[in-house]
Amino acid sequence: MNKEELTSIIDYTLLSPTATKADIKAFCEETIEYGFKTVFVNPYYVSYAHSLLSPHGIKVGVPIGFSLGGATTYVKVEETKEAIKNGAEEIDMLVNLGALKSGEHDVVKHDIEEVVKASQGLTTKVIIETALLTDEEKVKVTELIIEAGADFVKTATGFNGGGATVEDVRLLRSVAGNKIGVKAAGGVKIFEDAVNIVEAGATRIGASGAIAIINGDVSTASY
Repeated sequence: MNKEELTSIIDYTLLSPTATKADIKAFCEETIEYGFKTVFVNPYYVSYAHSLLSPHGIKVGVPIGFSLGGATTYVKVEETKEAIKNGAEEIDMLVNLGALKSGEHDVVKHDIEEVVKASQGLTTKVIIETALLTDEEKVKVTELIIEAGADFVKTATGFNGGGATVEDVRLLRSVAGNKIGVKAAGGVKIFEDAVNIVEAGATRIGASGAIAIINGDVSTASY
């Protein structure tokens, strides 16, 4: 995999709670310069990022229920609708971890289904926080994601401990097969990490340190 191919599958992210408008502008300028296809910003900045990036054909994505996943389905749905109204073109929702841990699989599936429905056909990914789950829970939630009609299972936010590992990506891909994509986020810091993750089965990578990954600069890479 060369750097151009890798750039095409990286979702460049800026989700810091203290990011300023100036930070977002600089981030968008970097996105244009490096040729990333999709960025992720917090809901407050979706409209602004969209205004800067849409002339360049770059998509703006948004996290829903970020960063804990414990919001009610109604709130997640309304957040999704507003984000789309503001220009969001991809949706990364947090799974309801409490319901999953409680074995309330119908609740988890319904939560995802309703956000998928609200997404109106846009690419929808479900973040499961692999570091907080057992292997059995990772398998089950991936099955629920497939049944609910989402497009991707995503490893982590990078905010709640842990991140993407080759082992987890390989496990998720074994369940996902060719039905849905696997997005690896958190812990991918250098070019070699990204290549290994892709070889394990990831079809997207989320990273705030995307430029460091592409440039091979370990010192500035981050989640």
